[in-house]
Amino acid sequence: MHQPFLRSSKTVTTVTRKLIFPPKHQSPFFCYSSSPQEQCKQQKHNQEQHREAFISNFKSSIGSPCRVQKLIASQSDPLLAKEIFDYASRQPNFHYSYSSYLILILKLGRSKFFSLMEDVLFHLKSNNHHSVNPTLFTYIIKIYAEADMPDKALKTFYIMLEFDCKPLPKQLNRILELLVTHRNYLRPAFDLFKDAHKHGCLPNTKSYNILMRAFCLNGDLSIAYSLFNKMFKRDVMPDIESYQVLMQGLCRKSQVNTAVDLLEDMLNKGFVPDALSYTTILNSLCRKKQLREAYKLLCRMKVKGCNPDIVHYNTVILGFCREGRATDACKVLEDMSSNGCSPNLVSYRTLVGGLCDQGMFDEAKKYMEVMISKGFSPHFSVSHALFKGFCNIGKIEEACGVLEELLKFGEAPHKDTWLMIIPRICEVEETEKVSQMLDKVMKVEIKRDTRIVEAGVGLEDYLIRKARSRSRRG
Repeated sequence: MHQPFLRSSKTVTTVTRKLIFPPKHQSPFFCYSSSPQEQCKQQKHNQEQHREAFISNFKSSIGSPCRVQKLIASQSDPLLAKEIFDYASRQPNFHYSYSSYLILILKLGRSKFFSLMEDVLFHLKSNNHHSVNPTLFTYIIKIYAEADMPDKALKTFYIMLEFDCKPLPKQLNRILELLVTHRNYLRPAFDLFKDAHKHGCLPNTKSYNILMRAFCLNGDLSIAYSLFNKMFKRDVMPDIESYQVLMQGLCRKSQVNTAVDLLEDMLNKGFVPDALSYTTILNSLCRKKQLREAYKLLCRMKVKGCNPDIVHYNTVILGFCREGRATDACKVLEDMSSNGCSPNLVSYRTLVGGLCDQGMFDEAKKYMEVMISKGFSPHFSVSHALFKGFCNIGKIEEACGVLEELLKFGEAPHKDTWLMIIPRICEVEETEKVSQMLDKVMKVEIKRDTRIVEAGVGLEDYLIRKARSRSRRG
């Protein structure tokens, strides 16, 4: 079936009343073709015939530049629009409107006909009737960026100069952003950055930030630091992102003390660091085991205008627990509520695990009870570590207490926990206690990890061994 190339019949009559479409008909070959490849080939052939018929009719009345512009704009097929453009350009004393160039360039570029787009751009350059708006090159740079063509985007910067069009900082930045995503274009990006001012385009704060981040990620911290210092010499004011980028780079290189100095410089210059800046330094201080400095920084945050959030607190809690200082971690958790930040699941899991690692099982049990009462489910590793700790030091009663707490709130202990606790209860030979525990178990909804049957196998083995031992005594 033939498909019209114009949006409606009204468009045709607006441009010229002499444009006549060929009659709609179906090719017998197309109708009875069984192969999808043949159908596609025939459809393409039909489109080419339509295009030729349309151009043939178009030649009879070219119309004014305004009408040609509307006709180009109405085409869904960019190749047909280009043919209209080419034919009109060959007519004596015919001059396109600037909008015609812009519309066709965008049509071709967005359809990835880049060589044809460049032909139209060259035609525009050779036509001295129009002054080029920088917006045109903003569109072209965007088209190349979306197509991931860094070389073409870089070339566009210098093409702008050929049009006597001074590149804007936002256009420079868009090109830099594309170039630095390709490691082998990092050096060309730096060269463009250094040459831009010679062509009247002064890099701004964002320009510096783009390159600083790229060099930090590439491990070239010295170049990034040099760029940061040059900002002040060239009267370019850094922003929060500038400091943040450099602090992240310093922390990756384990230069956390320098990062802290940079944070102080940032504060002295009147900047208020954002949450991410503090997170970066707190995490690095904890990894370097500088926990005292991390805690001091956490306390200073609110005074300096940035309220610590759950990520900041959890970072410091984890740092203390890793270094066997769970008591200090408890203090951090208690500080949270007074500063308007409620502990979450990660806070409690980290703290309970840290306390168990240090053998502080009574404290761990207290925090686990608080954790469960607030609706947080303890991970298997946390509850099991607490069970195991109590059992290893012979506190079977306390281990049962933990189990009761879990059951009270509908938490189903893992099978490994059952395998550990049931034989220990039996060894104490408190039949009443075993009965009470099993009664509680039967009231709990059987969940995926409960696996009481497997625990029962261990209990069965234990009772068989116990019965045999008694028969020998008899």
